[in-house]
Amino acid sequence: MPVTSPSLPGELDKWFTSDFHFHHLYPLYIQALAQRHWTPLKVVQKASEFLAATPGVKILDIGSGPGKFCLGGAYYNPEASFYGIEQRMDLVRYATIAQEMVGLGNVTFMHGNLIELDFREYNHFYFFNSFYENLPGTYKIDDKFTYSRYLYNQYNRYLYKELEKMPAGTRLATYHCNEDEAPHGYHIVGTDIDHLLKYWIKL
Repeated sequence: MPVTSPSLPGELDKWFTSDFHFHHLYPLYIQALAQRHWTPLKVVQKASEFLAATPGVKILDIGSGPGKFCLGGAYYNPEASFYGIEQRMDLVRYATIAQEMVGLGNVTFMHGNLIELDFREYNHFYFFNSFYENLPGTYKIDDKFTYSRYLYNQYNRYLYKELEKMPAGTRLATYHCNEDEAPHGYHIVGTDIDHLLKYWIKL
């Protein structure tokens, strides 16, 4: 387990020089999951800069895992606040430890289920297909949950309905997602990373 001493002034940057360096904030079993399940830093930087278009915005990562997107987003965009919701308590714990190590204050991690959230408490959203592991034949993070197509559909319906409630101007960044996961009214205003990263704005 990593030591929980915060970065000294000038040391913060080293964690964000590469994915390799960043992953050393975590124990080995978290590092082993990184390539398949955690957002690359180059995607974090592009997506978070799109979402943090104005100072003071609150950005929610839906299924935040060990906190990589939130921590990277907070580092690249110090005037925005990043929130992560994650149902696995161990990943929330490691996200919190990593936050303490790097010393970023504009991040909040929450243990809970997506359907417990009111999206209207936030301004913009990041989604890296965190429901996908519920489908048969997909790679699972662990065996701590019951996975099913029913849950996949339930979570997607909730995400759709909550995004639908949001006002015009709401921004959404999706990575490795289908275009039908965004409600009517959201329009793609750009893509990146071989079109795997999509930028949406509700008009």
